[in-house]
Amino acid sequence: MLSATTPGALAQGAADPAPAQKATPETKLPAKSPTEPAPKAPVIEPLAKTPDTPPASGPLPAGAKPLGVDPTRFGGGRSDGKPDPARFGTKPADPAYGAFQRGLYKTAYNLALVRAENGDPAAQTLVAEILSRGLGMARNEAEAAKWYARASEQGVPEAQFQYGLMLLDGRFVKADPQGAYALMQAAAEAGNRLAQFNFAQMLVDRESGEKGLAKAVSYYERAARAGLADAQYAMAQVHANGVGGKAKDEKEARRWLLLAARQNFDTAQLDLATWLVDGRGGGRDLKEGFRWMRRAAEGGNVAAQNRLAKLYMKGLGADPDSIAAAAWYILARRAGLTDPEMEDFFDGLTDEELQKALERANRLR
Repeated sequence: MLSATTPGALAQGAADPAPAQKATPETKLPAKSPTEPAPKAPVIEPLAKTPDTPPASGPLPAGAKPLGVDPTRFGGGRSDGKPDPARFGTKPADPAYGAFQRGLYKTAYNLALVRAENGDPAAQTLVAEILSRGLGMARNEAEAAKWYARASEQGVPEAQFQYGLMLLDGRFVKADPQGAYALMQAAAEAGNRLAQFNFAQMLVDRESGEKGLAKAVSYYERAARAGLADAQYAMAQVHANGVGGKAKDEKEARRWLLLAARQNFDTAQLDLATWLVDGRGGGRDLKEGFRWMRRAAEGGNVAAQNRLAKLYMKGLGADPDSIAAAAWYILARRAGLTDPEMEDFFDGLTDEELQKALERANRLR
């Protein structure tokens, strides 16, 4: 995805490494870590589908999949994390949906199945949801696909979105990129913010460069205004780089970064922190920049851990603290990141300081 961070951010002597993706469970800890790469020219990066867990988040190259369902799995229409009844195209005052809300998934399935077999699109979507997530029963995504397909034919946006993802994936139904494109567009036009974001990704994948971005921006923006953090970050990148028909506007980019950061989007937190420290897109605020950098670092963002170490080392936004600096750098190092400037700092510590830093790093894990 377009990087909202430019070369020179937090540049103190050696070039600061470019933002890195949050470490995943599969991250290995090599004996000798590669150096974090230097910042690259703005490009769009893909985001993999997230299944049933909250999304961690650019257009899709060959083989990549769009962003999956958000934590609510119901289009994200409610801020309290509970299912949105409108997701099923029905009011919540029915026994199946009521049972689902109370966590009585097997009961909800049995009640909904009768209606689903009689052609009720809301019940079909509910049955598919329970099956696809394995709620109260064994997961059966192939069977869920059948019900998503039937509900999508009747125009339920969430079913269109979910079945579109399955058509892209091709594991439980025959892959059909063109069919997925049509369903994702229909769901996006109906207002599903996840479909809007993913359709934007598909547009950029189909037509790379400025033309694709120009077509995608309106969908990114609609999803961003609906509160999707991934889309808010995308809009920050659009405005930071002045692409997709939007003028370069760093103040607006910083506003979108703040909105995404508030939703715990760690890359947005990293970029926002860097912008605040550098005074980009607004006034310089070292303390606030430090606060956002620490928040991203505590969330596991490896690049943020490295940059937080630098802030501690230089006393930017907080009192200088060599032990804290070394401790956070140890965490980043364990995740595979090395930074020449921090290596020099690390080499200058005494054995006693290194021991204290190691003990603190172990507590930070």
